[in-house]
Amino acid sequence: QVKVVESGGGLVQAGGSLRLSCAASRRTFSTYAMGWFRQAPGKEREFVAAISRSGGTTYYTDSVKGRFTISRDYAKNTVYLQMNSMKPEDTAVYYCAADESWDRLVRGRAGYWGQGTQVIVSS
Repeated sequence: QVKVVESGGGLVQAGGSLRLSCAASRRTFSTYAMGWFRQAPGKEREFVAAISRSGGTTYYTDSVKGRFTISRDYAKNTVYLQMNSMKPEDTAVYYCAADESWDRLVRGRAGYWGQGTQVIVSS
């Protein structure tokens, strides 16, 4: 099993930036593909970004391409989501997820999820 804990959420003005962090508990961090999802009020949870086990492949939903960057630090067992040029529609609870399967991860069927961190973008 792996435990993931998000941090870094908060309130930011439109056009601003935030960096979310997701710390994973296991030393075998490199065996997990990692991703970020978000859920806005009244909406279903949606995929945001994912990074492969090796870090060599990243994948983003269209609405965040060019604005968000996912990365991972193997020494710290941590995944980051750098969010720039933020918009009010980015307001949501952001969840970190982990799975050994890339396919399960990007389909939203990851085995491990964090508790979420709130992001609010004011206009």
